[in-house]
This record gives sequence, C-alpha cells and structure tokens, in this order.
Amino acid sequence: MPRTRLPLAAFVTVTAANLAANATDATLAEAITKPLLMPLLAAYLWLATRDRGHRPSRLLLAALAFSTGGDVALLVGGTGWFLTGMALFLGAHLCYIAAFTRHRAAAALRRPPLLAVPLGYALLTAAALTWMWTGLTDAGLAVPVAAYALALATMATTAAAHGWRVGLGGALFLLSDLLIATGVAGVLDPPGAPVLVMATYAAGQALIVTGAAARATTPTAPPLTPTAAPAAPR
Repeated sequence: MPRTRLPLAAFVTVTAANLAANATDATLAEAITKPLLMPLLAAYLWLATRDRGHRPSRLLLAALAFSTGGDVALLVGGTGWFLTGMALFLGAHLCYIAAFTRHRAAAALRRPPLLAVPLGYALLTAAALTWMWTGLTDAGLAVPVAAYALALATMATTAAAHGWRVGLGGALFLLSDLLIATGVAGVLDPPGAPVLVMATYAAGQALIVTGAAARATTPTAPPLTPTAAPAAPR
C-alpha cells in the first residue's frame, strides 16, 4: 500500500469506529476516536502533497488543527465548551476561506454556473437562521451562531470554486453544522442525529482535504534561475 494511503485508510477505519460509538452511545470509544480524525487527514495531506513535489498548505493544516481542538471541546458538555468549540471551528473556517480565496476564486464565483452558489448559500443561511432564531435566542446563542453561520456559508461558497470534491466537502461540512444548530435550537432532532452529524462532518473534511491535495500547486523546489538549462520536452 502506498504510504499516502495509510493515513487515509486509518481515517476511514477510525471514522467507522466513531460512527459505531455514536450509534451505540459508547462514550469512551467516541472520546478516543474523535480527536484522531483530523490529525489523520493532516498526515494524508502532508504525505500526498509532498509526494507530488508540493508544500502542504499551512492554511489547510491550520484548519485541521483548529478542527481537532473543536472536536475535543465538543466532547465536553456545557454552554461554555460549546462556545469554545464554535470559536475553534470559526478559526478553521477562516483558514479555509483564506486558502480558498486564493487563485482567483472570487472571479470563478462570478461566472455561471458558480454564480448561483453565493446566492444559494446566502438564502439557505438566512432561511435557517430565521427558522432557528427563537430557539437560539432562548438558549442565549443567537448572536454567536449567526456570526458563525456567516463564516460557515462563506467557507462553503469559496470551496465551490475549487472543483466538485472540495465544493461538496464544504456543503457537507455546512450540513453537519446545520444539524448541530437545529438540535441546539430545538427545532429538529432526527433519528440518529449524532451519527448524521459525524458522518457528514467526516465526509466533508475528507473531501476538502483530498480535493485540495489533488489540486496542490505550490512547489517545494525554488524556481529555475535564468542560467539553468530548460527541461526537455515530453
């Protein structure tokens, strides 16, 4: 097995174990598996981009580090830890936005069919906040969740400019957080909600990372000097 496949295979295995833990309310197994997910994706990103002769994006690695902190914070109950987790995931989204807005992403989003993406996410965010507002207000979380939702929608929007895989990953990440918010607001509690939240979250992050690794464009080697011989044509 190529070395880049090892952390990805481990990620799939740990994800399956985490989903099983959520489905069976195995608290200890969840606490063991959840903090391992994003470091495994970071290891894959590092190896996959290095093997292609590129530097791993520091912004993407930082987003995964923030996500790991958020995962750990959300393992603990209470409003304080929930807000801590939200702040850490906000950091992750800001790192993703900074990474995604490079390479003329804004220009791509102004052309069809991606032109509809910003409008679609804006309408979805406004509708979701309107639906949940009373419940979020009662929980004392309306303002922080609204601010977080803006960053989340921006992340998903800018992700769409980087191919279907990264774009779908951003959409699934948004869906995962939307499921958490509807539960906090008390407006929706679907059967197996914890499993759905983690399944969409893990799939979203994996799609973002694998898609970004495939599109890596920052070379590790310095550019050729003017006196260097040109490469032979293939």
